[in-house]
Amino acid sequence: MRLERREHRPLVLVVLSPILAVVAALAIAGILIAAAGAPVLEAYGRILTGAFGTRLAATETLTRATPLMLTGLAAAVAFRARLWNIGAEGQFYLGAIMVAALGSSVLSSLPGPVLIPLLFAAGAIAGMALMLVPLWLRLRFSVDEVVTSLLLNFVAVLFVSMMIDGPLKDPLAFGWPQSMPVAEHTLLPKLIERSRLHIGLVVAIVAALLVYLLQARTVFGLQSRAAGLNPEGAVFAGVPLGRTLVKVTCLSGGLAGLAGAIEVMGVKSYVTTDLSPGYGYAGIIVAMLANLNPLGVIAAALFTATMFVGADGMSRAMGIPTYIADVTVALSLLTMLVAIFFTQYRIRR
Repeated sequence: MRLERREHRPLVLVVLSPILAVVAALAIAGILIAAAGAPVLEAYGRILTGAFGTRLAATETLTRATPLMLTGLAAAVAFRARLWNIGAEGQFYLGAIMVAALGSSVLSSLPGPVLIPLLFAAGAIAGMALMLVPLWLRLRFSVDEVVTSLLLNFVAVLFVSMMIDGPLKDPLAFGWPQSMPVAEHTLLPKLIERSRLHIGLVVAIVAALLVYLLQARTVFGLQSRAAGLNPEGAVFAGVPLGRTLVKVTCLSGGLAGLAGAIEVMGVKSYVTTDLSPGYGYAGIIVAMLANLNPLGVIAAALFTATMFVGADGMSRAMGIPTYIADVTVALSLLTMLVAIFFTQYRIRR
């Protein structure tokens, strides 16, 4: 037997591969749940109930899915062009601290309709700036951006820690290291009263639609896909590779920075070093589960948020550790990589 690369990937395989990957991950995780002495089907039922069983649970799941959509888009955009952005976590934090700095400064006197878009742009620019560093190192010195973007995550978090324990520290926080809150009129409107679900969810869905159209219907989208499929061939065909990667970098870093801005303006109103439970890293899993499709990112983010939120209810009801959600999501990534492999190759005798 030998592996043979497919000339064309069947649409059925492309559509079914994420579903089969999730089913396989749930089946494998079910073995661990059974080993813990709990009924597998009941445990998964508890996850669904914990994520969508009440109005509060459903709104919390959608609130958690919002930053995952944006960081998932950030990873999907970059990976499509073979630009390995592992630094969405740091870009998330820089976008957040930029919003906290501007939203609590003299600019806070501006009216909300003016200031909110300005803070969105500021957060996105902060994320862009951080991601441009690994790209410059790659283009100038051929340094692998996987390493540099990953290490910059720690630099960004330490920088945020310095700022919230220094010039941006809230004097009313009783010594707790957190930034000053943004002005009240910069907080995002709620989609449902008496919940944390905010209009950032709509922004994230619209961003996914715009990224899809950008990739599918524009010259830039064609150039970024060509850069990812065959960089040498793209250059031979006249694609300005460096310029294309700069645009991809700005879009990817901007989306991750926007996620941080929306999290501050929609949920927290201030910045702490535990603002993100790993949204930047989870965004990579979301992008892979979506097969790098911007529209698929929406569904993948909802699945990931469902596992994280629902696992809390399952743990309380059945005594199973909440870490089963992390295991399941990680298994989903591994099974998705296997599924992607078999959509690109087939076995020949």
